[in-house]
Amino acid sequence: MQRVVIVGTGQGGQQAAVSLRQEGFAGEILMIGDEAGLPYQRPPLSKAYMASGDADALLLKPAAFYERLLITLLGRTRATRIDRAAQEVETEDKTRHGYDHLILATGAHNFRPPLPGLEAAGVMELRTLADAERIRQRLGRSRHAVVVGGGFIGLEFAAMARAANVAVTVIEAGPRLMARAVSPRMSDLFLTLHRAMGTAVLLDTMAAAVMTDASGAAAGVIVADGSEIAGDLVLIATGVRPNVELAAEAGLACRNGILVDGSLQTDDPAISALGDVAAFPGPSGHPVRLESVQAAVDHARHIARRLMTSTTTPYSAVPWFWSDQGPYKLQIAGLATDADDCILLPQASGEPVVLLFREGRLAAVETINAPGLHMAARHLIAAPASVLEAHDYDLRQAAKAVRAEAIH
Repeated sequence: MQRVVIVGTGQGGQQAAVSLRQEGFAGEILMIGDEAGLPYQRPPLSKAYMASGDADALLLKPAAFYERLLITLLGRTRATRIDRAAQEVETEDKTRHGYDHLILATGAHNFRPPLPGLEAAGVMELRTLADAERIRQRLGRSRHAVVVGGGFIGLEFAAMARAANVAVTVIEAGPRLMARAVSPRMSDLFLTLHRAMGTAVLLDTMAAAVMTDASGAAAGVIVADGSEIAGDLVLIATGVRPNVELAAEAGLACRNGILVDGSLQTDDPAISALGDVAAFPGPSGHPVRLESVQAAVDHARHIARRLMTSTTTPYSAVPWFWSDQGPYKLQIAGLATDADDCILLPQASGEPVVLLFREGRLAAVETINAPGLHMAARHLIAAPASVLEAHDYDLRQAAKAVRAEAIH
């Protein structure tokens, strides 16, 4: 293998390039991405960056790092076609880039609901650094922000805006917040926390249109029952969709992501996929797609190791996620999908811990401002409920026992 091409210059693509070098790959590495500048962290865009505006603090590595590792970055360039027979990627300027192995780290794009008025000035979305800078500039002169969508991004922004003394209304079409990511118990808890911050939260409420003023700028949102919610900034945070177009047009199998096997390889052995765009076998065998920086980084390391060692060990890292919403750090270990039992553990100080089980085994643990318990939980995922019962649901002691048993 002489040349690896990575499509995508986000954190997953960057980690793939770095991990290849760490695993001993001495050939050419080319990264192709449509954003300008060096690879950067996306999670702080809705949090720390909004407060600081320091773009340099987001950079994963300086330019000299890529030069030293002989990693070529081709920015502001969109990959438009994969020629699998020739093993070439074509970019929008019609240049063809040959590869021995291709890694697709194309990520996801924001879903834009079909609402009238989305093109009005003051309607924002958050995915890129450029998006975040536009929001910062608008927020500085805003009095009331309306957030359409009660997921991680919408709630992180809402907490940050409230800290800046901007009034906020969150409109969520579903019956609870963060429904795709957390348990009903945790949804209820964060509903209480956000309302205590002063955020108005409307559940089971469908946005119908963006209102505009006489100048054509956003003036709020009309909901399905005809009610009007005034606001001079409207953030559309209604989730994302995986960027599968390049893969699908090349004939790769796609279904809510690019389908890969346990080693993160597509149905073409010369192509792998990682991160938000990869749908890999989950605990139940059905494809799972994780919108998580940590998953993308873990995927990248796994692919690099497979390419350099020919290992066939399936990817099996315990997934974990986090979301900083004001003073509350939500951390999730494992996947709560199809959980059939839930236990709420009150804490002497702080918020309760939520344990979720699937068929008698621990599937996920949700914590708030409890990093120690979160780390313990990551060692306990898939452990039988009896292990926790034997230690009176003390996560630290149970994790210690599981680690000791693994050593012996």
